[in-house]
Amino acid sequence: MVALSLFALANALALALGAALFRAGAASIGTIYLIFHYSGLLVRPIAQLQAEIRDLQQAGASVDRVEELLHTAPRIRDPDGPPRPIPDGPLAVEVRRISFGYGAAPIIVDMSFSLPPDRTLGILGRAGSGKTTLARLLARQYDPDEDAIRLGGVNPREARLEDLRARVGLVTQEVQIFAGTVRDNLTFFNPAIDDARLLRAIDELGLRGWLDALPAGLDSALAAGGGLSGGEAQLLALVRVLLKDPGLVILDEASSRLDPATEALVGRAIDRLLAGRTGMIIAHRLATVGRADEIMILAGGRIVEYGPREALAGDPSSSFARLLRAGDDARPDGGHGHGPEEAPA
Repeated sequence: MVALSLFALANALALALGAALFRAGAASIGTIYLIFHYSGLLVRPIAQLQAEIRDLQQAGASVDRVEELLHTAPRIRDPDGPPRPIPDGPLAVEVRRISFGYGAAPIIVDMSFSLPPDRTLGILGRAGSGKTTLARLLARQYDPDEDAIRLGGVNPREARLEDLRARVGLVTQEVQIFAGTVRDNLTFFNPAIDDARLLRAIDELGLRGWLDALPAGLDSALAAGGGLSGGEAQLLALVRVLLKDPGLVILDEASSRLDPATEALVGRAIDRLLAGRTGMIIAHRLATVGRADEIMILAGGRIVEYGPREALAGDPSSSFARLLRAGDDARPDGGHGHGPEEAPA
């Protein structure tokens, strides 16, 4: 701004000087115009230079922020000592008196439950009751305040993160799509996973029809953040999980916001994915937990009801039975649409 003000003053002086020279007969109109025009031409390169300097300053600040981010040590790390392997096969889940909150207010309070291996747990509750937070804790995206989670008898903090991510599969509502082919998005750009293995996983989930419907099959190009419908993205996420062959599968509203036909296809794929594995299904709709063996209802970060689905359904006094009597489309939060889950503060 200072430089531009000086150039504006210079233009005014050039105009005044030209007028004086013209009145004195020392310069023609053309000469005066050239003086004024040439002084104006100096403004553009100076303004461009100022813009370049400003961009360089912003780039330097961005580089500093990136370096700060790269040097930030993650809170979730591999154990300092020798890691414990997580056993193969379906994983038992044990939670003992855990509490957790993203800020001052706790989201989960003194929660305890046990899920045997090769069983499926359906989790119901109002938005903000702690359902998604529980899934994040089991996948060790966060650590609880108390060291009291066991997966297959192993504390997740004692296992390598790579092993834990391989043994716990998490499918959420929002599926991240990367710029690349369907193959790249299924394998996360891992060339060690060949097409034969991909096709076996797709066939195991009964999704060959979905793959054949894509324009170029595994070579179909996807744009970052898009290129697939919501249902297709969920199918892609299920294949991703199956490729890891986890012992625990957590589905966080994985079949919400889908049309009935796509939801049926996703439901069949989920049934096949859960076969021979421990499962946890987080849902708002009761129909979604129809495949669950156990039911857990949360409220205010606490368990208000837990037990076998058939036993709870047959108990007229249970909260689950009351929800069933309210109708198949009833939700624990009293609505019929999708409500937001809790988010970090």
